[in-house]
Amino acid sequence: MSYYKHHVFFCLNQREPGQDCCASQGAQSAFEHCKQAVKAAGLAGPGGVRVNKAGCLDRCAGGPVAVVYPEAVWYTFVDPTDIDEIVESHLKNGRPVERLQLAPSVGR
Repeated sequence: MSYYKHHVFFCLNQREPGQDCCASQGAQSAFEHCKQAVKAAGLAGPGGVRVNKAGCLDRCAGGPVAVVYPEAVWYTFVDPTDIDEIVESHLKNGRPVERLQLAPSVGR
């Protein structure tokens, strides 16, 4: 068994003006919202969920992005409602949210 059931990484990378990046698309507020939602749901901590900041995850064209391990499910999102759905469906109930998954072909 791993230390965390789920580990969520949010790309918060900032690129030069004019380049795709998660930081310019609300990634920081989504990260903060996710941390609060995970804590409020009682999922935070060992045996549960850890939400972390990450540098560039190299999927900039699909930004903002987050990835959930150990399943390696990549998400894109638009607003706090999307984050709430990921927390409830995937992190709490083990059902990845298909409509928010980032296509495998999306890169930098």
